[in-house]
Formats: sequence, C-alpha cells, structure tokens
Amino acid sequence: MRRTITEISAVSGRILLELVRTRRSLIMWAIFPALMLLLFGLIYAGGSSRSASFDYTAPGILIGAALFFSCLGGPTALIVGEREHRTLRRLLLSPLRPSSYFLGITVAYFVIAIAQTAIVYSIAFAFGGKFHGSWPLGLLIIVLSVMSFVGLGFFFGARFARRSEDVNGPVAAFGVPLLVLGGTFFPVSILPSYLLKAAHLDPVFHMNQALKLVSAAGAGADEIVVHLIFLVAFAVASIAIGIYSYRGMLKRELSA
Repeated sequence: MRRTITEISAVSGRILLELVRTRRSLIMWAIFPALMLLLFGLIYAGGSSRSASFDYTAPGILIGAALFFSCLGGPTALIVGEREHRTLRRLLLSPLRPSSYFLGITVAYFVIAIAQTAIVYSIAFAFGGKFHGSWPLGLLIIVLSVMSFVGLGFFFGARFARRSEDVNGPVAAFGVPLLVLGGTFFPVSILPSYLLKAAHLDPVFHMNQALKLVSAAGAGADEIVVHLIFLVAFAVASIAIGIYSYRGMLKRELSA
C-alpha cells in the first residue's frame, strides 16, 4: 500500500511540475472555459435573469469546456509525448505498475479539475450564480467525470495517436459530437426526440444532467440516481479499457 501511494504521488507530482513549467496548457485550460462561460452565460441571460443563466450554464461549461479538454486531451497528449520522447522505455525498465501510473495521472488531472471548478464557479458567483445543491455530491460527479475522461485519454493515446500532431484528430472527431449531443452548450430540450434518445447513451449527457440538476436545481442523490449509475459504470469501463490499452502499448514497445 505504501509503495502504491509513493508511486502515485511521484507520477502526479512529475506531471503537475511539468505542466507548471511549460504553463501553456494550464493557461489555455483556464482561459477557454472562462471565456465560454462568460459568452454563453451572457447569451442566455438575454432571455432570463443573469443569475439563473449562470446557474444553468456553469455546470455544462465545467464538464464540456474545462474537464473534457484537460482530462481527456491532456492524458492523450501525455501518452503520445512519453512515446515520442522515448520515456516509455524507462517506464518499462522501472518497477512502476501500470495501475499506479494510471492513478497518478488521474490524481494530477483531478487537481487540475478542482482548479478549473474554482475558476468556473468563481465567475458564476461573480454574476450572481449559486451552487444550490450538495457540494460532496457535485464533487462525486466531477470525480467520476475525471476518471472517465482520463480512461478515454489513455485509450486514445495508446490506440490512435502516434505523434503529437495526431492528438487533436481523434479527440475532436470523437468528442465534439458528444459535447453537442450532451447539452454542453444548449438545452437538450431542443433536440428532436430521436436525438434525445441517442443522447441517453452519451456519457457527457449524464455528466451534464447530473451536475446541472445538483448545481442549478439543488437535486439530491435520489433524483439523479440513473445518471450516477451510468457514470459509475462508464467510469469503470473507461478505466478498464484505458489500462488494458496502455498495457498493450507497453508490450508493443517492448517487442519493437
């Protein structure tokens, strides 16, 4: 247990220090959701009160414009970078376990997710918005979302992206339709019935709806239980496929 904690701390610390050193990704992950929240919050304020607009807009922006790009795109780029810089060879020779590496990356991006949450809701609060529900329940939704995105990031990084230039392609092709269908930027109520049915298979839809119900409507766990069950199952599946893909990549690197 102590060894696992040490490995996780070492991996997460290395990633965070590298992100702080390069700064560019952290700056973009802060600016983009802030601008999107201001833009959509003010757009929707035209038809309702400003505080209600930011109540509703903040959760979707946090999931789709913040966590999606940092916690999915970030790990994908990290895995590709490890391969390009030949650091995977050193990982193969080290006693570091794939599960510890995955958890270390998850912890690092959870720290980033907390910072992004603080930025998004600070802006929402400045415009009169509030978090109406339970913070622990909201935190649970964020944790499940981060784990899901990191697992998918491992999958894309290990399976589809070979070079740094390849990262944006699969993330955009897979992710942007999910963000649109999941109601990140507009209410899902405007979707035609057949697309709304399809949206229930979209993990981003369940992330958005769960966090919006808790944050904007003050819903309790019993009111979002269907979303929570879906997110738990999806997070477990994402972690499993992410670690499996990473192990397969290590084997291919070893035999190369």
